[in-house]
Amino acid sequence: MRLYIIGILTLISTGLFAQDTLRLNIRQADSLFLKNNLELLAEKYQIDIAKSLEIQDKLWDNPNLSVELSAYNPSRGLFDVGRQGQKAISIQQMITRAGKRNKQVALDVESTRKSEYQFFNLVRTLKFDLRQIFFETYFLGKTIRLLDNQIATLNTTVAAFDKEYNRNNISLKEVVRLKALLFQLTNDRANILFELSENQRDLRTYLNTDLPIQPVVDSSDINRYQIKNYTMSSLKEKAIQSRADLKVVQSSTKQAELNYTLQKALAVPNIQLGALYDQASNYQNNYFGVSASVDLPFFNRNQGNIKAAKSNISYYKTAEQAKENSISNEVDAALQKVTVAENAYQSVESRFTNQFELLNKGIYDNFQKRNITLLEFIDFIETYNESIREFNRLQADRIKVYEELNFVVGEELFN
Repeated sequence: MRLYIIGILTLISTGLFAQDTLRLNIRQADSLFLKNNLELLAEKYQIDIAKSLEIQDKLWDNPNLSVELSAYNPSRGLFDVGRQGQKAISIQQMITRAGKRNKQVALDVESTRKSEYQFFNLVRTLKFDLRQIFFETYFLGKTIRLLDNQIATLNTTVAAFDKEYNRNNISLKEVVRLKALLFQLTNDRANILFELSENQRDLRTYLNTDLPIQPVVDSSDINRYQIKNYTMSSLKEKAIQSRADLKVVQSSTKQAELNYTLQKALAVPNIQLGALYDQASNYQNNYFGVSASVDLPFFNRNQGNIKAAKSNISYYKTAEQAKENSISNEVDAALQKVTVAENAYQSVESRFTNQFELLNKGIYDNFQKRNITLLEFIDFIETYNESIREFNRLQADRIKVYEELNFVVGEELFN
C-alpha cells in the first residue's frame, strides 16, 4: 500500500509541472493575495456594513401623521367628513435632546474604525501564514530536486549492480543494501510530497487560484532579511504604534467611553412636538392646537446602563494594558528567535555546501570503481542528503522567524 501511495505521489509531482503553473515571487504572491483572497473580500463587507450604520443613525426620526375620520353619523350616514361632518388631523415630530444623535454617530464612526482595524489585522495574520508557506514550499522544492537527482543516479547504480550480481561479481547483500537506500530516499521524497501537497492546498486557497504555485526566490529575497540597526526598544515602540490587533482593543476602549456618554444622554427624555386640526369634536369648530409631550424621569433614569457602560470602560482599559504587555513579550521572543536562527545560519559556511556538492559528484564514480566501500558510500549519501535537507530547513526557518518578527511588530521591516 505504501509503495502504491509513493507511486501516486510521484505521478502527481511530475504532473504539477506538466500542466500550467503559476510562477510567483513573494511580491507577486502578496499582490495576488490582497486582490483575490476571499476572506479579505468578505471582511471588507463588514466595513461597508459599519459605514451604512453611520448613514442610518445620522437620519432624523420621521414625523408621525395621524388622521381621524367620522366613520358613521346616524343622522347623516357613512363617512360624514364634509363641511358639517368631523375629521381630525395631527402631526408629531420627535426632538432628541442632549446630543443623542451626534453621540450615536460618533459611536458608529468608531465602530467603523474598529472594523477597519480588524480588516488590517486579518491581512497581517493571513499574509504571515502565506509567506511562511511560500518560503517553506520553495525550500522543500529544493530538497525534492536533490532527492530526484539522487534517486535517478542511484537507480542507475542499482541497475549496474544488478548486472554485476547476475554475473556473480558482487554479493546479494550489497545489492539489497543499495536497494534499501533507494527505498529510503523514495520514502523520504514521498513524505516531503505530502507536505508540499498540503502547502499547495493552502497557497491556492490564499491566492484563490486553481493553478499549482511555483515559488520563485532569488538571493535578494533571502538576503533582505537582516536585523540591521533595530533595537529591542525601537521594535517594541513600533509594535505599540502599528499592531492592528492592539488598535482593535484601543478602539473598543474608545467605543466604551463613547457609549458611556451616550448612555448618560439617553437618561435625558426626548420631546414630542405636534400640531392638531380638529373640525368639529373640540370645544369649538375648526380647532387648531399644538402639543408637546415628554417622559418624566421619575423611575427610569437609565441608571443600570450607565453603570454597566462605566464598568465596561475599566474592562477594556485593563484588556488594553494586558495586550500591550503581551505585545512586548512577543517582540522579546521573536527577536530572540531571530538571533538564534541568524547565528545558526551564519555558522554554516557557504563553502561547506559547495564542498559537499563537489564531493557528491565524484562519490558515485568512486563507488562504482570500488575505490570506496559500500558502507562508506551509503554513509556519505545519508550524511549528504540529511545535511542538505537540514540546511534547506534552516534557511526556511530563518526566513520564518524574520517574518514572525514582522508579524509581531506589525510592520514591513525588511524591504
